[in-house]
Amino acid sequence: MKKYIKSIITATLCAPMYMGVMAQTAPNIDADLTGMRAIGSPANPKVKWAWNYYMDYAGFNKLTQELAKAYPDLVKYESIGKSYQGREMYVITITDFKSGRPESKPAFWIDGNIHANELQGTQFAMYTAWYLAESFGKMDFVTDMLKGRTFYILPSLNPDAHENFIHKANTTSSSRSGMMPLDDDGDGLVDEDSYDDLDGDGHIVNMRRKSPTGRYKIDPEFPERMILAKPDEKGEYELLGFEGIDNDGDGRVNEDNPGAYDPNRDWGWGWQPDYIQGGALFYPGSLPETQNVKKFFYSHSNIAGAQSYHNFGGMFLRPPGAEEDAMYVPQSDIAVYDVIGKTGEKMIPGYRYFVLWKDLYTVYGGEIDWIGLGRGVFMFSNEINTSYRLFNKNSTENRNQNVEFEEFDRYLLLGDSYVKWKPFKHPQYGDIEIGGTKKNYIRNTPGFLLEEEGHRNMAFTMLHAYHMPKIEIVDIKSRALANGLSEVTATIQNQRAIPTHSAHDLRFKIERPDYITLKNAQVVAGMIVENEDLGLTREQKYNPQTIEVPNLPGTVGGGFGGGGGPFGGGAGGNAVKVRWIVKGKADKWTVEVDSRKGGIVSKTQ
Repeated sequence: MKKYIKSIITATLCAPMYMGVMAQTAPNIDADLTGMRAIGSPANPKVKWAWNYYMDYAGFNKLTQELAKAYPDLVKYESIGKSYQGREMYVITITDFKSGRPESKPAFWIDGNIHANELQGTQFAMYTAWYLAESFGKMDFVTDMLKGRTFYILPSLNPDAHENFIHKANTTSSSRSGMMPLDDDGDGLVDEDSYDDLDGDGHIVNMRRKSPTGRYKIDPEFPERMILAKPDEKGEYELLGFEGIDNDGDGRVNEDNPGAYDPNRDWGWGWQPDYIQGGALFYPGSLPETQNVKKFFYSHSNIAGAQSYHNFGGMFLRPPGAEEDAMYVPQSDIAVYDVIGKTGEKMIPGYRYFVLWKDLYTVYGGEIDWIGLGRGVFMFSNEINTSYRLFNKNSTENRNQNVEFEEFDRYLLLGDSYVKWKPFKHPQYGDIEIGGTKKNYIRNTPGFLLEEEGHRNMAFTMLHAYHMPKIEIVDIKSRALANGLSEVTATIQNQRAIPTHSAHDLRFKIERPDYITLKNAQVVAGMIVENEDLGLTREQKYNPQTIEVPNLPGTVGGGFGGGGGPFGGGAGGNAVKVRWIVKGKADKWTVEVDSRKGGIVSKTQ
């Protein structure tokens, strides 16, 4: 017993010393955590939120407000304008406001849900906002990112139709459009013959009717599925399309739905009218939603990277959208895209890195080109969700032959994905049956996979944002010259893959040059050092105190047009040297770099 008591006393006396050691080495964890934190996730978030369901407009705005209240030094939001139906479009700004103004840091843009049925975009945009806020001060990577980066996040670029898809009856692919009323069938009326939810369950599914001339039959293994009868086999049913009736008596069903245009064909770059590019509206910028985003970009020139979320197919898409625009993405810019896109293929199994026009289809007037080419910003569009994720393999059969979605529903979703066929008395078709895929299946990720896919896509955007320019003033050297003059030389390096100007940006002078200024000095001459070993410099004759550098190259590519640089003398491919001749001498010199997409950095040495 005495030995036991002695052990307790010894442990108690040694506890302060032990705790002191632990205080130096233990990570920053939540004090009231009663279990073990799962690696990579906030353990005890201030804003508790579930990620296995899809938020409506009120939901994601509520989460935005709660994050801003919980983290006032990290999260702020502002309306950039109203949607067609008058909903405020809030952009969330996330950065460490204490470490500098948001506009003085390189910024990353994220938007989702330009196609309203593609709900993951909103979800993953909000997951990113939540994850960054909850991880700041706890994860070194996130802390460093928010000290040196700004994130602008627009949860839904199409909030009107987002609400329509969630709260109204729709198919898996509607409502892709916005909600502006249009006369789709040319009868002088607008939206008078839309889908009809015949059984009132919130899903627009299929109609079928038994017919001696029908060519379809029920799949005996999966009764929810209709298959084409074999050539030598008699069919049982004819398919009548999606649920609906002939509301206007013109002999057609569901021919005038709300919208029927594509907000992702409304952007200025390469815009074509509807008869060439289906979905285009009256002219580029017809919609208030796209105009709101454009105005934000014009007033936030620090945006250096961008991500737009779509579905379906599991793809990282880069510009251009049309083959004739391939010349506007030169090799040095492709080298940057390759670094990010090829790494992305490792980060999200089943996803592939593609060129939009070459590997998917041609898009005129798309957001990806307006941002990527119109603004010179490195831009990806992710197509979220892929059938690979069902069983971690790619089917060798086409969709009309394989049964992977039906099997996944049976084994993992326990039959929750399909409306069972039921009889209905149709006013025009008579005795029919209705059933089929629920609106929230196929395209939209099932709940138990949603957080994982959201995290992987968030991590991909962090990779992209990490490679935005990071400028460092490596050194400042000076030496005395004759006649009371001094020579000051500064070496500036960009430590990331993305240059401060894409090659496309440089070619068309989309953004101003980077400014490198020697502060508080009487400058006589200023120059760029093109090769120090050979003594080659290029003088800037006007305003020599602030030297205009075309580009701070990144760590990939080559030349002023991309990642590298032509400088010798040890400057390196991703660095520049500048030099000033000044009157007088000083113990310290202050250099400031002001780059629109690289931020503002200064150093005194």
